[in-house]
Amino acid sequence: MLQDYTPVLLHVIIAVGFATVAMIANIVLGRTGKRNPTKDSVYECGMVPEMAGQPRFSVKFYLVAMLFILFDIEIVFMYPWAVVYQDFIAESGTIILWSMLSFVLILLFGYVYAIKKGALDWSR
Repeated sequence: MLQDYTPVLLHVIIAVGFATVAMIANIVLGRTGKRNPTKDSVYECGMVPEMAGQPRFSVKFYLVAMLFILFDIEIVFMYPWAVVYQDFIAESGTIILWSMLSFVLILLFGYVYAIKKGALDWSR
């Protein structure tokens, strides 16, 4: 049985070895460039930058995006369940129904928690 994992172990050793050799070669052969304000300035189409850079986004934007992804993935799991529910209703309809209701209930608690914490309130 151990012989079955020999190719995987060999692959891992080669990958780690290649990464190590590449990093050591970068350190040994690479040069550090001289830094000056012109090199460190932002370059965009040859124009001199007028502002300091991209303004910072509020954390609320990322929080709402993550909540959207979370509840969007809920639908990904509910769609296949809805497709096979008709076929399994005669065999184990109550088990399938209660498992999905528990899934939706857990997500509902998460949604209520997010609303109580003000995660979806844009004015704060």
